[in-house]
Amino acid sequence: MLEHLSKYRIILASQSPRRRELLAGLGFPFEVHVLPDVSESFPDDLPVSQTAEYIAVEKAAAYRSLLKDNDLVITADTVVICGQQVLGKPHDADDACRMLRMLSGRTHQVITGVCIMTKSRQRRFSVSTDVTFKELSDDEISYYVNEYHPMDKAGAYGIQEWIGYIGVTQLNGSYFNVMGLPVQRIYEELRKNFF
Repeated sequence: MLEHLSKYRIILASQSPRRRELLAGLGFPFEVHVLPDVSESFPDDLPVSQTAEYIAVEKAAAYRSLLKDNDLVITADTVVICGQQVLGKPHDADDACRMLRMLSGRTHQVITGVCIMTKSRQRRFSVSTDVTFKELSDDEISYYVNEYHPMDKAGAYGIQEWIGYIGVTQLNGSYFNVMGLPVQRIYEELRKNFF
């Protein structure tokens, strides 16, 4: 279905094993290449809904001077937004527990920003999914953090893990977006915009 992509060397610029797994599901070859020390900061006055896309574009910009004519790079960033607060990756177990207590019994948004770039073209977009958690007990939160160590996950949880099985009561939007990569939208963008 994406035969026209064969002219590109597709690069996923992410260390996330979940993103690698999800992109592989689209069925085209790619390689992983991650530059060290790419900033994930954003302006304080940036609307929270634009944070993930801003960071994804900044990540892509770090690759611009390295791209060859046939290179296509995909960058992404996922944030969890609870109220108007951006929850990134927790610093430690206490921070992870704090985040999960914030999410307990509430609906929050998971937004993944994506940038797809070649030397001559760039597409950028965000995908948002609403996720609702039941009221989580302190024991459930402690068990999850101690057993699953979600320090590499925005909002301190992976929906595909135990906490998602027992805690998520409602989902409105893309499940794969919550995992970290909105593959359906990426497929459409690659199908329509990169020839």
